Amino acid sequence: MKSDAPVFRPGYSVFALILLIGLALLAAFVQVPHPAAAPGSLNGADVAWMLTATAFVLIMTPGLSFFYGGMVRPKNVISTMLQSFVALGVITVLFYFVGFSLCYGDSWHGLIGNPLTFAMLRNVGTAPNPAFAASIPFVLYFAFQLKFAIITPALITGSFAERVRFKGYLAFMVLFSLFIYCPLAHWTWHPEGFLHKWGVLDFAGGTVVHISAGVAALAGALVLGRRSSHLRPSSFSTPNVPYVMLGTGLLWFGWFGFNAGSALGANELAAVSFVNTNLASGAALIAWILVEIVRGGKPTAVGACTGAVVGLVAITPAAGFVDYGQSILIGVIGALVSHAAVHWQNSRTTIDDTLDVFPCHGLGGIVGMLLTGVFAAKDGLIYGKTSLFGYHVLGLFIVVAYSFVGAWVLLKVTDRIFGLRVKLQEEELGLDLSQHEESTYHIDEEFERTYRRDPMTENANQLV
Repeated sequence: MKSDAPVFRPGYSVFALILLIGLALLAAFVQVPHPAAAPGSLNGADVAWMLTATAFVLIMTPGLSFFYGGMVRPKNVISTMLQSFVALGVITVLFYFVGFSLCYGDSWHGLIGNPLTFAMLRNVGTAPNPAFAASIPFVLYFAFQLKFAIITPALITGSFAERVRFKGYLAFMVLFSLFIYCPLAHWTWHPEGFLHKWGVLDFAGGTVVHISAGVAALAGALVLGRRSSHLRPSSFSTPNVPYVMLGTGLLWFGWFGFNAGSALGANELAAVSFVNTNLASGAALIAWILVEIVRGGKPTAVGACTGAVVGLVAITPAAGFVDYGQSILIGVIGALVSHAAVHWQNSRTTIDDTLDVFPCHGLGGIVGMLLTGVFAAKDGLIYGKTSLFGYHVLGLFIVVAYSFVGAWVLLKVTDRIFGLRVKLQEEELGLDLSQHEESTYHIDEEFERTYRRDPMTENANQLV
């Protein structure tokens, strides 16, 4: 007779645990230099603001988990939220050991950083690094940039929500961060990065974060295919609108650190980008609601929240480079483009981008990047200068192509090694139970015993 306890199948987890223990021992006992700040080398106001901004950006990832968790079926809420939340741990460790070096280490032909330059925060201490931020501890710059690295792969999860295997997602998240996010950050934000040298502007991550995540999300939706529920008529409606609104509020709040923090100090630029962030988001919120009404519907809370987030995405690359009124126009254009793309994708294609990540984050970031080239003070297209806009268009093609092809390859590799798509029975059961044995609903003891014995039985498949 089978035991009621689940069969222990460690698989790759034993190797991962041993690796983590080994890395922890390495970090604890290998001494690396951490230069201390000289007296008078730091600006107290800048340090205080950047500590605050870093905490703001951190809260965005839990906010994203509520935003996404509120838009999936009740049986997938926990798994969807965890896919965002787990990045707080995985990317933190990855960035400490190698990610920060790949982004900001000694440049190799403007393409990637030396992985050993800042490995385990080598030469990253309280002393400032003038190449990146001259008035704050370099370790604080690391902490700030870490939060960007955390939320980027979490954004992708909305595209394949409700059907991705947890271990496959973890593997893809690591590969995406190493092979797509880190190179893009180096190209764009490192002084020697080739996009940076071209003059391509990305104030706070429209290119590095949102375009890369949105395009990778499109690749993810195509590789994993459509949900079983997407293949048949469904009466599903958003189950938890308050979660969506809470997530939006946390994202909006954290975005002030995301954008204004990218000024890297308590200065005029931070104030301008702070205000531009709010103006664009507010304008996009209104635009999205008005389009809903014009199309014959009623204003919805989810629509208002989606519009606000799209406005935040669109202004991100431009926040420190444009005037206040231009930020409103950027928010409105971003909302109109994304709304049209969401409608077209869901009504005219078979692409199952579960939470519309590509239309909102991918296209929102693309709109913001192009309009930065149009409106950027003194160098934008409206000032009669074409060079900046031309480089933005060229940079856009490179980033989109690299992100899509790279994500597609990484997804295929991950699928081959770990498996990405859950089985049909697991999908019907819900990922909360099939992947994590947790649920927001009461599960009776008889079912739990049946599921633990054989999760692929017909009985388990029938309980949804």
